[in-house]
Amino acid sequence: MIDNSPHPALLAKTETLIEALPYLQRYAGATFVVKYGGHAMGDADLAQAFAEDIVLLKAVGINPVVVHGGGPQIGAMLKRLGIRSEFVDGLRVTDAATAEVAEMVLAGSINKEIVASINRAGGSAAGVSGKDANLVRAEKVSRTVRDPDSRIEQEVDLGFVGEPAHVDRTIIDTLLSAGITPVIAPVAAGFDGHTYNINADTMAGAIASAIGAARFFLLTDVAGVLGRDGEVLTNLSPSKIADLVADGIISGGMIPKIETCVAAVNAGVDAAVILDGRVPHAMLLEIFTRRGVGTLVRADAA
Repeated sequence: MIDNSPHPALLAKTETLIEALPYLQRYAGATFVVKYGGHAMGDADLAQAFAEDIVLLKAVGINPVVVHGGGPQIGAMLKRLGIRSEFVDGLRVTDAATAEVAEMVLAGSINKEIVASINRAGGSAAGVSGKDANLVRAEKVSRTVRDPDSRIEQEVDLGFVGEPAHVDRTIIDTLLSAGITPVIAPVAAGFDGHTYNINADTMAGAIASAIGAARFFLLTDVAGVLGRDGEVLTNLSPSKIADLVADGIISGGMIPKIETCVAAVNAGVDAAVILDGRVPHAMLLEIFTRRGVGTLVRADAA
């Protein structure tokens, strides 16, 4: 007797598509902002998987907007050019020479490499920076540090490091309406005419807030926010996050990332998600499966 039943692997693929169906219906026409950086951007296989994910999102009716970082690449170029750099609270002190290199690397080589990878995967992407069509106007970042001996706080001049002061979504809307995926470098002009380097997480969060994104994804080099026993905390709210920070469970470099997520959801983004970009197709697993794979942040219930 001939067994004409489908192969189990084919059935499993069918079940995956069925599981994804309600999410495909829910997000059709929605806009997602994705901050792309970390290890995922430096690994050729992960970079290809990311490009494929962006093309797939577009193909099923979701509008992805990519904002990328490039800190390690900037550091490598500065080293090649013999330009020294230092950091304060994770932000690179940026003099005029460093700002010029940062713009060259971010808005030049990295941006066009990401655009090319999406286009090779069958999509249509265009690269811009915050300068284009005044997408983002920046203001200078100010930081204070406490002297470990005197405990006196002193202001530190970070140079041309900025943060978004205003977002004009026109160029994003124009590209999306033409079926083109925007790929945005975190460089912007200030109201004072200077060029500012902006933290990519901060830039992405500001853009997600300005365009009312349904989802804001931060691809990082960690699995998400971890609890005391190392498990990923999957569903958080701003009030719960405040408790976790006070208890020391959320600390170090995760604090600015989670603060960016909180700011986004408080500004109207439906949900923000911290994902491990080292996992191939992590974004698709988060979006189209019941369990998800990262830390999801939603605003507190009214």
